[in-house]
Order: sequence, then structure tokens, then C-alpha cells
Amino acid sequence: MKPNIIVALLVGLVLGFVGGRVYSGSSSKPDTKPAAQAAANNARRPVDPTVFKVPIDGSPSRGNADALVTLVEFSDYECPFCSRANETVEKLEQSYGKKLRVVMKQNPLSFHPRAKPAALAALAAGEQGKYWEMHGKLFANQKKLDDVSLEQYARELGLNLDKWKADMADPKFSDLIQKEQALSNQLGATGTPAFFINGRFLSGAQPIDNFKALIDEELTKAEALVKSGVPASQVYAKTIANGAERAAPKAAPQQPAPAVRKIDVPAGSASFGPATAKVTIVEWSDFECPFCSRAVPTLQQIKKEYAKDVRVVFRHQPLSFHASAKGAAEASEAALEQGKFWEYHDKLFANQKALDRASLEKYAQELGLNVAKFKSALDTGKFRAKVEADAAAGAAVGANGTPTFFVNGRELVGAQPFDSFKRMIDEEIAKADKLLASGTKPEELYAKLNAENVANAPAAPPAGAPAEPPVQKVEVGNSPVKGPQNAPVTIVAFSDFECPFCSRVVPTLKQIEEQYAGKVKVAFRNQPLPMHPNAKGAAAAALAAHEQGKFWEMHDKLFANQRALDRASLEKYAQELGLNVDKFKAALDSNKFAQQIDADAADANRLGATGTPTFFINGRTVVGAQPLAEFKRVIDEELKKAGAVAADRK
Repeated sequence: MKPNIIVALLVGLVLGFVGGRVYSGSSSKPDTKPAAQAAANNARRPVDPTVFKVPIDGSPSRGNADALVTLVEFSDYECPFCSRANETVEKLEQSYGKKLRVVMKQNPLSFHPRAKPAALAALAAGEQGKYWEMHGKLFANQKKLDDVSLEQYARELGLNLDKWKADMADPKFSDLIQKEQALSNQLGATGTPAFFINGRFLSGAQPIDNFKALIDEELTKAEALVKSGVPASQVYAKTIANGAERAAPKAAPQQPAPAVRKIDVPAGSASFGPATAKVTIVEWSDFECPFCSRAVPTLQQIKKEYAKDVRVVFRHQPLSFHASAKGAAEASEAALEQGKFWEYHDKLFANQKALDRASLEKYAQELGLNVAKFKSALDTGKFRAKVEADAAAGAAVGANGTPTFFVNGRELVGAQPFDSFKRMIDEEIAKADKLLASGTKPEELYAKLNAENVANAPAAPPAGAPAEPPVQKVEVGNSPVKGPQNAPVTIVAFSDFECPFCSRVVPTLKQIEEQYAGKVKVAFRNQPLPMHPNAKGAAAAALAAHEQGKFWEMHDKLFANQRALDRASLEKYAQELGLNVDKFKAALDSNKFAQQIDADAADANRLGATGTPTFFINGRTVVGAQPLAEFKRVIDEELKKAGAVAADRK
């Protein structure tokens, strides 16, 4: 779902809660009490005047083809708010009769596992003229949408079961659902239910009066069209003819400035480096977190290059969805008690998929610990309170995700590259040298530096202040790159091979490569969205092709064949590109690139790129399949900064 799948779904749910109360509806007669009418008007939500071009495309419809108002609903049979809204729609049909036509489109949400099978069941019933009958059955029985129940409803409706089952399995209906989901997202309707009344968007299970207010408004316009000579059957087409084909892109959420916090170093915490170091890095980490393991080599490099100047303190933040993390944290404390924390730390991160009790004991034995003492510490929960205290302290300073680092109190989130740490460490060393020169004692250095950083932290911008999202440091890493290494402009794209909007921007990027040859490089990073079942496999296939020097060729194949991203098709594309197919298949079978894909997706979320496509042009955010002109605007500004404005700029 795009642009922001989690926020959009939550918004849809919130809208459902707001409008999901049970309303008895209202009479078609006007309210004779002015005060009551005024109150009702004030309760109504303002409706955007934008008219969207919402095609009907043969979708199931109910009502007169000459109806002056068409209500198109995007719905989900497992969504409780859709069920409530269905009652409202039925009352509207009764109130408006031949003046209202209802059209259904499918948007089964990813977290409703039975919504898509139910949608398929309804569409298959429609092949036998019973769509609306099945539609009613499904909403009346939302908690019973398993396969057995769906078949029971088909039987009760007198359907030919063999044909119904065959139609349910027909790929054309899955393709149709995917198309309608893409349309819904394109129109900005990312939650359910969502309605377009003569093209105007109304979101959520709202009170019936809100629907009536909009329908009456559109009915007045439609009647005027008919009086001007437009046939009633053409009113809807005429109304949406010049409508918007997509919702305006939403600005990426502004990222807050990195936090600066007062960070304590409890006595007894595991650490390396001198206690009087010029820089203290406090890390909150989780032994089962893959991103935490990626930070380990960086910390080792820091230890090597800043042996005298940096102290690293380890604190625990075992996340609730990592079942073995808390036990591993307690085990590491048991190893610390015997002087082997960092050796045990390395064992745990090297064996993240084996953190069960037996494995923890095995690692203790391999490190020569007193195993009986180690086991006793785990059995008695000796270090449980310490782990929980660390986690609580982390939550209190905002370290709710892992890994989170505080460099003399300055926050650095995620498995950042060494250079990100180096920049901050060097800045802090310079501050420390000034304090030492002015007479600060080494043992007082951390407390003073931490306090000064907190005092000097920039004030938060005023709420609602309009601003472009802040420039962010976006790493290319080992991602596929096209263009010169030293190009003054770098575009990092977070994309999904199954996302239709991502495919639309491919020609734009090719234009950019041609018009800015030598001045722009493009890096591709993966962000397969959860509602695209083949996106992650396609991402792995692209990286497997990259391993053989054919990423961009595979990239183009995948976007050119977005509806054929199954395993067999991926192997076919590999063969067509002349890849070593056995090596390609082995990479997919072993999930060789799963960690890289997950890391890309996590980085995207950290950067606020929660929908696809999202681009960072020298760290500046551009969201969605924007026209070439929008990319050119930002690129030209960045080239100007670099003193290299293209002479042939158009």
C-alpha cells in the first residue's frame, strides 16, 4: 500500500472507529429545527471538492444505469467498518431509489487473511449472476469466511459449485483485485471502506447524514447537467471526464532532529575502552536483532581506531517480538560476571538463530566459563532485574528500537556505517580537547560533555512550520549503482518490483540518465511492500542477477513483466539474460540476499520512506512517481550548489 502503508491503514481504522457507531439513519424529510440542523452541519466533515476519475470498468453494480449519482465503494469483506457502512449504503439505496447507483470494488487489506478469498468468492458468484447475494452473505457472516463457510454460502445461493470453484481459481480475478487495490491507492484511498460519490472522496464508515449531504450536492449538479442536454446515462462519465487520476502526493513526514539526552552509565555495565575516554558511546542492543549484529564490525573498527579515546558501553533492550533476546541478555550478564562478556557477546551475534537455552549453555562451555555458576544465574533470574532496568532506561530516553547509540548523549539510530560514527566522534574529541585544556579532569569529562551537548541541543521547530523534509544522510552501501562514482548528484531509490507506481517512474529515470549524463548516479535499494506477495522474491532475483553483473538488465525485465514475478518466471528471465541459472537458483533457495533486502527496508522506514517509490536526491526527499520536472528542479538545485549547472538544461 502506498504511500505510507502503516499510517494509512491506521488512519483507515481510526476513520472507521469515528464513523463506526450505530446510526439509525435520518428521514429524507428536512429537519424542521434550525438549531438541530446547524448542529448536524457542524458535525459533518468537510469533503474535498476534488473530483477523481474513478472508472467503473464492469465492476459489480446495483441500480439504474441512468442514475444521476454513482457511489463507488472500495471495500474489504473482513473489515468490521465496511460491514457497518454496508448497512448505511443499503439505507441510501432505499432513500434515493433510481437516482443512486452503487458500484463495488475490492480492496482486501493485507492484515485480513480471509478478505481476499471472500472477494474471490463474491466475484466468482458474480459469474453466475449472484454477486450481490454473495456480497450480502459475506457481510452478514464476517466471522465465518473460511473455505468451508464460503462453499456453504455458494451452495445456499444455488450456485454451480464446480464452476464457482473454477472461477475462484481463475487468475483473472486475482489480477482484477490487484488492479483495484492499485487504483484505490492511486486515488489516496488506502483504508476501508472508501467511497467516491460522483468522483468525490468520502472516507470511512461515516454517519448517513454525511453521505446524504454529499449525494444531495452532487445530485443538484447532475440535474443541472441533464437540463443542459447531457443524457442521464452520460452524467457520470461527463462528471469525471476531467477528474484527477491520482491523489496529490503527500509530503514525507518531517524527521525530527536527532535527540540529545542525559545518558547514565550504571556501574557494572559491560564496556570496553578507558573510563576517562574523551567519547563515551552508550549502545542499547538486542542479541536477536539482525541490525544489531550488523553494527558489530563497526564497533570493532571504532575499538581499533579510537582505542584510547572512545569507551563503548553496552546496555540491553531485548525487543518483545524477539522470543530469545531476553534470555540471551541474561546469559551475557552471566558471562560478564565471569569476565567474558565481550567474548560471549560475539558468540551470540555470530549465532543469532541459535539462542535457545541449550545453545546458551554450549557457548558458556566453549568459552571455559564455570557452567554450573552460569546455569544457576539463569535458573534464578539473577540478572533479570538488571536487563529490565536497562530496557526501561532505554525506553525513557527514546531508545525503543535497536540498535540505538548515544555518542556523548547525541543519538545515532540504526546500524550506521563507520563514517557516521567517525564524524560524530571526531567532533566530540575536539570538544573534549578544549575542556581538558581548560582544566577539566579526565574523570569528569563524560558528565560535562554530556551536559553541554544537552544544553546546546537545537530547539525543536515550531509545530506546523512548513518546511521541506530535512536533508538526510542516505547510504548507497553495496546497492546496485548506475552512473559515475564521482557524480555530483546521487539519487537513491527505494522501490518495489511489484508496485505499479515504481514501474511508471522507470522511463523518467532513463530520461534523467540521458539528460544528466556524467552528473547523476542512481542507486537502487529494495523496499518490497508486504501486500505484494512476489516483491521480495523479485528483489532477491534482482540481487542474484547483480551478483552476476546483470542487475539493471534484470531490473528492466522485472518492471516490464510485473504480473509475472513467480519463481518460474524469475528463472526464465535469468536464462534469457544468459545468467548462470544454477548459481541464480541457489542464491534464491538459500535466501542469500534476505538480510540485505530486510536491511534496505528497515533503512527506508528509518528514513521515513514508508511507501514506494521514494527517492533521496543528495538526501532530499521526493515521494512517488513524480514527473520529470520535479526531479529536474531538485537535481538542478543540487548541481548549482556543486557549481555544475548543466549547460544544456532544458
